[in-house]
Amino acid sequence: MNKVSSLTAILLFLFIQNLSAQTVYVDAIKGNDSGAGTLQAPLSSIQKAVDLVADFTGKEDIHIKLLPGLYLLKDKVVLDKIRNESSWLSIEAAVMPDNPDWEPTKMPVIQSVSSNNSVTQFPHSIGFLIASNNVALKGLKFTGNANPDVKYYYPVNRENESLKGLDISQCYFIGERNSSPIQGSIWAHGAGTHVDHCIFYGCKNALLLFKSISDFSLTNSIIYGAYEAAVWFGPFSSDFVFKNNIVSNCTYFWLRAENTFPKYTFNNSLIINNEGFMGYYAKDGAIPADKNEHTENQIRKSGKLILSEVKTSGLPKDYLNPTKGSAGKELGAGIFINPKN
Repeated sequence: MNKVSSLTAILLFLFIQNLSAQTVYVDAIKGNDSGAGTLQAPLSSIQKAVDLVADFTGKEDIHIKLLPGLYLLKDKVVLDKIRNESSWLSIEAAVMPDNPDWEPTKMPVIQSVSSNNSVTQFPHSIGFLIASNNVALKGLKFTGNANPDVKYYYPVNRENESLKGLDISQCYFIGERNSSPIQGSIWAHGAGTHVDHCIFYGCKNALLLFKSISDFSLTNSIIYGAYEAAVWFGPFSSDFVFKNNIVSNCTYFWLRAENTFPKYTFNNSLIINNEGFMGYYAKDGAIPADKNEHTENQIRKSGKLILSEVKTSGLPKDYLNPTKGSAGKELGAGIFINPKN
């Protein structure tokens, strides 16, 4: 099947799906915000799609499907208008990474150029503000904020600690500290934060979770080059899952709240080449934590991690995933749920 016919097949599948689900399509290249949001007449902006689905009254899950392209956010996108919160709202790629026809150029890219758009705790910029229950983000690539007025940028933020249900899967978060930094990829209070098959590369922090944490999981993911900490974590009440992850080349692997001693259990993961392992954040900054109560099961702390990176031949299809023969390859961590090799 050639590329033209395979793309036609994908679009036909999406059209059929649109007949039976609450689905809106967005195309940053060919869309128009005066359109109906169908596959034949897609919108052009995520914000317009969010406004449109706010009027949906059905009980089915809501899908905002993003076709390939660059989606520039000139302000935060607030997800707070879902009428039926027993259903899920998903913002997802129209072509997901495990689709046979997926390639990096088909991944929707979310980039903020917004100035500071929140003053909660301190001035900062947010990409998506999660302000309702049951939101999923799938198959998206988040890059940093290049606005020179912004010091702290958080692509995904949930401020309300009473909320629950935030699933993030098969997403890239790629920051560049000298030009388009990401202070924290996911800053989320509340319950039910599940992160699976994501890659965090060059972000100052990958995960920041502080208040009313329960039902948390980080699985099959890669955190590389976090120049403060891979994870900051506050006290949690129940259900902590950490398994099949790779964390490497970070300043700290884990920072906990000061004067707390959570009973984490870290399972079946590769944690190597980090300057510090466990620490906590005191008034003068992060310091090593000598007293801890965590448990380690099958945690590998040696080996050579080799990621598939951009070279002269351009962007490889498996970029930032472990290469064949790399330490941690057997864990299945990375952007693909069903890797081909």
